[in-house]
Amino acid sequence: MVNLGIAPKTPLQKSMDLLGKQLSFYSFGIIGIIMLVGWLLGKDILEMFTISVSLAVAAIPEGLPIVVTVTLALGVMRMVKKRAIVKKLPIVETLGCCNVICSDKTGTLTKNEMTVTHIFTSDGLHAEVTGVGYNQFGEVIVDGDVVHGFYNPAVSRIVEAGCVCNDAVIRNNTLMGKPTEGALIALAMKMGLDGLQQDYIRKAEYPFSSEQKWMAVKCVHRTQQDRPEICFMKGAYEQVIKYCTTYQSKGQTLPLTQQQRDVYQQEKARMGSAGLRVLALASGPELGQLTFLGLVGIIDPPRTGVKEAVTTLIASGVSIKMITGDSQETAVAIASRLGLYSKTSQSVSGEEIDAMDVQQLSQIVPKVAVFYRASPRHKMKIIKSLQKNGSVVAMTGDGVNDAVALKAADIGVAMGQTGTDVCKEAADMILVDDDFQTIM
Repeated sequence: MVNLGIAPKTPLQKSMDLLGKQLSFYSFGIIGIIMLVGWLLGKDILEMFTISVSLAVAAIPEGLPIVVTVTLALGVMRMVKKRAIVKKLPIVETLGCCNVICSDKTGTLTKNEMTVTHIFTSDGLHAEVTGVGYNQFGEVIVDGDVVHGFYNPAVSRIVEAGCVCNDAVIRNNTLMGKPTEGALIALAMKMGLDGLQQDYIRKAEYPFSSEQKWMAVKCVHRTQQDRPEICFMKGAYEQVIKYCTTYQSKGQTLPLTQQQRDVYQQEKARMGSAGLRVLALASGPELGQLTFLGLVGIIDPPRTGVKEAVTTLIASGVSIKMITGDSQETAVAIASRLGLYSKTSQSVSGEEIDAMDVQQLSQIVPKVAVFYRASPRHKMKIIKSLQKNGSVVAMTGDGVNDAVALKAADIGVAMGQTGTDVCKEAADMILVDDDFQTIM
């Protein structure tokens, strides 16, 4: 899919192409005029042709490419001092011409250091989670009491689902896997339930994708393999709830009513408005017959210096747009903290982008500050629409799902420390220290 993102020509390349065409046009014009004047004066045609060609060749500035290359090389050296790796010389000039920056949220504007801070069970119980980092240091507190193990079944079932439907591993406080999954494993460690991951044998897996926004696994218990398989699911609330027909309440499994859905939707919105990434969890015998277990809220703090960089760029006339797969509430809350979003700003979802034609999207995209529930395909559409409006677009990102957009933008900027290899390969510039301020 990365190959679909064809890198556009830089403004400098466009200017040089235009200059070359203009010089060629004027050179042929000079040749024609001199030939015509010489013919009218009765001069030798061959002599006039030789003079014309000589003048045309002399009109072409042979030293211009060298001067341009040296100037760009000096720019690259300055960028190196700011801890930025520039893969193509013309990108330095493109960065100076950039008037729109589209940025992924997680790992670019935020630290991508996930920690579960809140749990909401399907029967309305709230739990607070303390501690930070990928370790067991912290507590899960319900009504002032610390819960551990299976002391509170409603909380434990959520933790179990998040731990089993998971590919991450934490060893010696070091995460191997995705930060969101690492946060769920750390939660299980705080409750002494991280061993649950080894208690189940995985029979099938439905991997997460930015399009479907959920992951599910089918398992059997290692010591009870004669019992039916059980399915665990985690993902975006609006996707997970589609597969649920029941919910848990005080140990009972009850039909999932619209009233309960409204309660969960309100809680999801409340968590999101606090800047938390919200995951829903469910379990059951089949994907279409799941029992809704509850929600977890995960904090991902903004990077240091990003807010100051955003303020400076906006003051300089650069428009910054956040593109994320998170919910509207979470995206808007983080964007507001960073100064990207105000009361007059607009936000648009991936579904709304799909409903628009090319002309409609081109008209609305300059006015939008936040794009939420966006997939790589949506990022491509946004960038193409901005370029169609004449904007010089930079795209920043760190994940595999950002690679296509990085390739399609006028300048793709990848994070050096947290960025994936695919992301770095697609980018034109790499920020060694992941410092958003370097773009300035």
